[in-house]
Amino acid sequence: MREPKPIYAQGFFHLRRNGLVDQTIIFDYYDPDKYYYRIMRHKLKLDQEIDLLRKNMQYFLDQERVLINGADASPKVMHVEIGIRGLPDLAYVLFLISFKGELVDGLNTYENIYEEEAVDYDYTVYWIFPENARIVEADLGVPYIVYGNRILYFRVSKGTHVGGYERIVFEMRR
Repeated sequence: MREPKPIYAQGFFHLRRNGLVDQTIIFDYYDPDKYYYRIMRHKLKLDQEIDLLRKNMQYFLDQERVLINGADASPKVMHVEIGIRGLPDLAYVLFLISFKGELVDGLNTYENIYEEEAVDYDYTVYWIFPENARIVEADLGVPYIVYGNRILYFRVSKGTHVGGYERIVFEMRR
């Protein structure tokens, strides 16, 4: 059997005023043997696969160090979903992840320290900050765009070497 192959991913980070970050990651897969399509028809196999995906994602998250204002924020997988994108050989896996930090009035910093790697697929990331926030600067290792002072967007192309460190500095006003 040929393994499903990730072909694209999107990440959405929604920061709340109370410091909670709700993260959604969606991986799109080319699945030539229709593995995900087939297991979706068998509840036990589907539940086992979802549990395996949850454990694998949590393992990778546990290898990262996520900090908000210098304190560990420890992301946790809250939910996993497997679905099909219209054709049996196009699948997706969705992860809902949460973490929280203590925010202060004024400058705050999000940092993520992770293993360096060359990216196997294109992906995009959006950070959405609350209305009372303003993005001050970011170090993401790739170009980024800020929309309306509080939405940060960046794209990473397949083959790009990512450096293992991200930092976003943002200002919060109560």
